Amino acid sequence: MSRWQKKSLIHISAALLSCSCMTVAIAQTYPAKPVRVLVGFAAGGGTDTAARMVAQKLSESFGQPVVVENRAGSGGIIATDLVAKAPPDGYTLLMMAAADSIQPAMRIKMPYELPKDFSPISLVVTGAFVLVIHPSVPAKNVKELIAIARSRPGQLNYATSGIGSSAHLAAELMNSLAKVKTIHVPYKGVSQGVVGVASGEADMIFASVTAAQALIDAGRLRPIAVSTAKRSALMPNMPTLNESGVPGYDRTGWYGMMGPADLSRDVLMKLNSGIVKAVNTPEMKAAFFKQGLEAETNSPEQFTQMIRREVEQNISLARNAGIKPE
Repeated sequence: MSRWQKKSLIHISAALLSCSCMTVAIAQTYPAKPVRVLVGFAAGGGTDTAARMVAQKLSESFGQPVVVENRAGSGGIIATDLVAKAPPDGYTLLMMAAADSIQPAMRIKMPYELPKDFSPISLVVTGAFVLVIHPSVPAKNVKELIAIARSRPGQLNYATSGIGSSAHLAAELMNSLAKVKTIHVPYKGVSQGVVGVASGEADMIFASVTAAQALIDAGRLRPIAVSTAKRSALMPNMPTLNESGVPGYDRTGWYGMMGPADLSRDVLMKLNSGIVKAVNTPEMKAAFFKQGLEAETNSPEQFTQMIRREVEQNISLARNAGIKPE
């Protein structure tokens, strides 16, 4: 080996050692300043509330302020795009909602690609939808509802909170798997849709448990199944669609934390560890449960795969429902 080659090898080794030391130092000192968590929806909503609860716990754990910023607009795209373009240093994060995974099915052009342009950190919570019907619909369970839908194709209808909403795609998944045809009736919000079913304007809706509970208790809505693959702790005695004649059915609402692509592994895992620890404390589980949510965390790899599956399923459901992206 020549003298020049030896010197080059020494320089390269020194550079690699320096980079390694810098990575360790960053992981040990992170976070050294306040962390921002962007929310793509208005203050007071579910995404915002979940973000603030997690941010408070992370602030206590990290010893640095973790501040939530609302950047509402374009169905969450504004905030999501800001995070996609932020430096991958762990100081700009996103509280992602399941609704964000629907956007690629609704728009021809997106300023980012899910999950490619992000570093998914962890799922935070999930929330089951409950399928409720108006008491006048002569079905006591999902099998009977499907039988009615097959005998009267195109006559039963379902309310939603709008075209491309979670409720819309949840109903279309049932249509697809059960091979039935029910008609979409969009409302301006989930509350209006729930009231529409309770008043008899529509036959059924997939709604959050919290949105439907009061009218269920009053006997104005009949719950027949939850949307999750396994029974939900929110309604433990309620069967799933998966076990009630629609095998393979699984839809949930959820929130999770993401950062920009290329977060260092050390920072990514420190954030994952902090979130997992915070979310799974008894007090946080209880607080989420009161809001109709169940604490559920996972690894960055599992969350990445989950987002990928959701995006692919949403695109397929939107196409089958005849929704044309704009």
